[in-house]
Amino acid sequence: MAKSTVQDWTDSVVLLKFDEHKDVKYQVYRDEGKHFLEVCDPGDTHIHTLELPDGMKLDTTSYEVLLRYVLLDVAAP
Repeated sequence: MAKSTVQDWTDSVVLLKFDEHKDVKYQVYRDEGKHFLEVCDPGDTHIHTLELPDGMKLDTTSYEVLLRYVLLDVAAP
């Protein structure tokens, strides 16, 4: 199965802590029957790719919540 886009690149400003925020963009795609959330900075530098759990595959409201998780817990400096 070929890679297919579920949600095209979307710009987002993610609140981190207090007055801190990070500008990112993300896309959701399907590859080999699995769904992934790919996060990049505005300059197209890859930050992280997360495989989406079954219950969140098509729940677009969860994507923004997952962005914050990725930036705070997975890709934290």
